[in-house]
Amino acid sequence: MAKNGVMDENREIVEAEKFRKSMNTKCSSIKQKTVNLSGGNQQKVVLSKWIFSGPDILILDEPTRGIDVGAKYEIYTIINRLAAEGKGVLLISSELPEVLGLCDRIYVMSQGRITGELPRADATQEKIMKLMLGAPAAPGKGS
Repeated sequence: MAKNGVMDENREIVEAEKFRKSMNTKCSSIKQKTVNLSGGNQQKVVLSKWIFSGPDILILDEPTRGIDVGAKYEIYTIINRLAAEGKGVLLISSELPEVLGLCDRIYVMSQGRITGELPRADATQEKIMKLMLGAPAAPGKGS
């Protein structure tokens, strides 16, 4: 977006509009300040900036904390789209339904250490809760 230190404002506008549409960000214009958007739309702006940088891996720490159900669904759709595009997504979440719905592999931590690993097919809220409490998973049950 910059050549020899000079910003290409037209390209910047085109890219911002592209992300606004692809992320379904609700705003009066791309010039609207992010701080004046809803929490979910603020999250989409932050995700847009990260995605624009072209990372191979994204680390998302509580990406839906404090946003409404509709915005959560949109963020989930974006995360699934990124994974489908071959991006690595490391999701850190304390919401079990979110983890169970989005993750292919789940690592559970308790007191600062990993207490177990579960593939999506074997993961249940009960198994995750046991691992959160520090109980080892039964042999052959995804540990």
